[in-house]
Amino acid sequence: MEQQLEEKITIDEFRKLKLKIACIKEVVDHPQADRLYVLQIEVGGINKQIVAGIKSSYTKEQLVGKQVVIVDNLVPALLRGVESQGMLLATQDEKGLCIIMPERETTTGSAVK
Repeated sequence: MEQQLEEKITIDEFRKLKLKIACIKEVVDHPQADRLYVLQIEVGGINKQIVAGIKSSYTKEQLVGKQVVIVDNLVPALLRGVESQGMLLATQDEKGLCIIMPERETTTGSAVK
């Protein structure tokens, strides 16, 4: 099996990412996309909105109240007409999508290191 060559980054480039713990407060269907949710989250006392393509793997009820890892310092982007103010981190394998979550409840806004 061939090993895929990946571009390397420096530790200084990695430090530019602000990975933080957020709590999902509300989940609604995206008004213009079948596979997207619009999440209202709280990050260290600040409310934000994130659009995430996780609808096929999670119900709204499974998400509300969960703590997740987000990229908090992305430039806001319009995703099918709805602003997303960050990115939820997840992985996907042969079993499906899996959101990255802390193993125990922690303070929202905490930095992921």
